[in-house]
Amino acid sequence: MRRTEAHQGIRMLKFVDVFGRWDSLELNQQEAAELLGMGERTFRRWCRRYEEEGEAGLLDRRIGKTSGKRVPVDRCDEVEELYRTRYSGFTARHFHEHLVRDHWFTWSYSWTKTFLQSRNLLAKAPRRGAHRRKRPRRPLPGMMLHQDASRHAWLEGEPPLDLVVTMDDATNEIYSAFLVEEESTASTFQAFLEVFGRKGLPLSMYTDRGSHYFHTPEAGGKVDRDRLTQVGRALAHLGIEHIAAYSPQARGRSERMFGTLQDRVPKELVLAGITTMDAANSWLRDTYIPAHNARFAVKAEQEGNAFVEVPTLDLAEVLCVHEERVVGNNNCVPFLNRSLQIPESPLRAHFVKATVKVHQYPDGQLAIFHGRLCLGRYDSDGVLLGDLPASSTTAASSRRQTGAVLGAVKDASRRAAVASPRARPSLTSPALGTHANARSAPGNGALGLTRKSSSETPLLRQTKQKRAAT
Repeated sequence: MRRTEAHQGIRMLKFVDVFGRWDSLELNQQEAAELLGMGERTFRRWCRRYEEEGEAGLLDRRIGKTSGKRVPVDRCDEVEELYRTRYSGFTARHFHEHLVRDHWFTWSYSWTKTFLQSRNLLAKAPRRGAHRRKRPRRPLPGMMLHQDASRHAWLEGEPPLDLVVTMDDATNEIYSAFLVEEESTASTFQAFLEVFGRKGLPLSMYTDRGSHYFHTPEAGGKVDRDRLTQVGRALAHLGIEHIAAYSPQARGRSERMFGTLQDRVPKELVLAGITTMDAANSWLRDTYIPAHNARFAVKAEQEGNAFVEVPTLDLAEVLCVHEERVVGNNNCVPFLNRSLQIPESPLRAHFVKATVKVHQYPDGQLAIFHGRLCLGRYDSDGVLLGDLPASSTTAASSRRQTGAVLGAVKDASRRAAVASPRARPSLTSPALGTHANARSAPGNGALGLTRKSSSETPLLRQTKQKRAAT
């Protein structure tokens, strides 16, 4: 027996009982109508139908009739065929979105879910567990970002890959998402560069305790705040608080986000015919993330945002791996089985035994820094990309040009002074022949090795003559 028919039988028994009490004047119409949960007019109409037709007059005449809003049979068959052939495995919500968008379907999500369950195409969801109190969202975007990665078979027929996602706690908006073979420090810096360069610096970053995020002395224990990883060093340099999560439940928002992504992204990639990681990353950036944010992002509690813009900061030099090295006797820096040759520098002849820093960027390129000065940049194989950075090359060229000009001017002046017949004698050299007869001791002649020059210079003599004349 259907539930509506059972309810109808109970309603009829209750009406017959109340009708008898009203007919015996035990109740008036208002009291009888209140007991049945209906108005007085409806009670009078039911009484009239009961007196004319008996219990048959109390039957609900809608039962057994086809609803005017019922989905046509041909549309039901079309929905079932689409789910079996093209959208197999989709959730009811995801399947209904495609029906509305791509197949001009106008019926509700509830009907879609009930229909799929009635045809045994979709299992009913299990009962939810005990309620857990959710952590309140941050009131402003930029106050806290979540970053995590999920390993899954994102591409059909390909081995599992890691999807690195950076999202906002206040709005659930995804700022960055891309596939990599394995999550690492390089993928973390790549995501930071995408988000910080476009949005600005957040106040805090919430991550798990992966080895590239934190150093954990004991498995499952607390992180060591004194021994920073490369990621920890970069966040500390930028003034961003780094928060560690100690359980999956603590990362509930990112975990639920990955549940949605694992269900939707692989199916959408199959529909789009994408089979390579590079094509998938382009599709994620240009197509999926905007649509996902429009569908799942929520409005922040307060207006505005907490991102801090730092236009003068070179993020690329902060968000990379920093390693100290000592320059060898051959003026080369050893790094990851490579020998990085330092090019000629205008600052000094060589950098042997000097302590320098090697920067390794997310794309694999390298650079050597001595303080704030970049000595050279290299590709991932250690091949020098240029003789010197542009600024150093320009400065060295300018110095060389200036030195050449000054040298030419000096040489020209000297040649002109020697060639001139009226060249003025040196102010500090004695006049020729003035010491021929001045002998203060044996051997002090004009050719004597111990000859002493006069203390009176030509300039002093000229000055005395001018004073005597005046």
